[in-house]
Amino acid sequence: MDFAPDAVTVEYTGRAQRFLDELVYPAEAVLEEQLAATPHEWGARPVVRELQAAASERGLWNLFLPGVLTTLQYAPVAELTGRSPRLAPVAMNCAAPDTGNMELLHEFGTQEQKDEWLEPLLDAEIRSAFCMTEPDVASSDASQIATRIVRDGDEYVVTGRKWWSTGAMSPDCALLVVMGATDPTAARHRRQSMVLVPRSAPGVRIVRPLTVFGYDDRDHGGHAEIVFDDVRVPVANLLAGEGEGFAIAQARLGPGRIHHCMRALGMAERAMDLVVERATSRVAFGRPLADQGVVREWVAESRLQIEALRLLVLKTAWLMDTVGNRAAMTEIQAIKIAVPRAVQQILDRAIQLFGAAGLSGDQPLAEMFAAARALRLADGPDEVHLASLGRAQLHDERGRDDDRNAL
Repeated sequence: MDFAPDAVTVEYTGRAQRFLDELVYPAEAVLEEQLAATPHEWGARPVVRELQAAASERGLWNLFLPGVLTTLQYAPVAELTGRSPRLAPVAMNCAAPDTGNMELLHEFGTQEQKDEWLEPLLDAEIRSAFCMTEPDVASSDASQIATRIVRDGDEYVVTGRKWWSTGAMSPDCALLVVMGATDPTAARHRRQSMVLVPRSAPGVRIVRPLTVFGYDDRDHGGHAEIVFDDVRVPVANLLAGEGEGFAIAQARLGPGRIHHCMRALGMAERAMDLVVERATSRVAFGRPLADQGVVREWVAESRLQIEALRLLVLKTAWLMDTVGNRAAMTEIQAIKIAVPRAVQQILDRAIQLFGAAGLSGDQPLAEMFAAARALRLADGPDEVHLASLGRAQLHDERGRDDDRNAL
């Protein structure tokens, strides 16, 4: 078993590291200044556009797309972007939810849909949002989604209410990928379809922005609650076919889950860097924090979690490349459960070490903690993935017992 990254991975991680060191980390303070100067604006600030131009020039652009890097090659690069989660992913045009929407269009879109929506997304000329979750039903069970998509001649009429539509507050958001029921009486996983809805379409109403533990993600376009009031779009705006919504949602969410986990590990590593700096420079009760036994235990526990979970993420990436996303679903579910939970613990320890400073905006820890906690709900709550993973494990064990008994 060879754990060494290949030459392509080494090249791209080197590029990404230099990009972070030379441009991204110094730009974090600039972003804060620009946000403070424009507190009521949504969307990307000028520093993001500058970083995007630099990333494109350095060949660090749309690396998540099939055919650019493999999932295994992209994993360490995505982890590096997680070290500066507000700037690095969007600077490299590798930020959610655009990544998932671009993957959907790349895999399922018609040529006309790609020309209209995918190309400007690939060029970062527009942003997009994914509209699946609803406030009035338990959206962890996608079969309950109540938004209706009804065909009327050469158009579909979309009616319903969505929320947590990330990015939709941005003035650059031009596309809403909307999941809704085209046939509520069909088989459970054939009720849903997806349509492409221009944000400017008549009947689309942005109700309000939502916050995550008080953070509004203003520079990333926020999270919106949206009403679709008899919104009409051409039949040509259907993605794939009627009844395919659940299947293509799963195709979208699988890669999205591993991308989240990769970046979350980067957040954990950034926290570890901050912990080491703080512990070796801060003195309490007559000696550095690094000499306190409990601090050493925290650091050791965090390092164990990061190293173990990185291996699981890399294994999952390798399986996705070699046997496909569907066959790797068990591992995808495992990392989706384990990584955000562990990273939340790592960040909690880091905040505790920093004391009151860890709660403030002077450090990135509190905002990272909020992001890690949110990941335990995004793309499916822990409990749904645990139930599915446990069911699959028990089924596999029963199958092995049946095979043994047959012998």
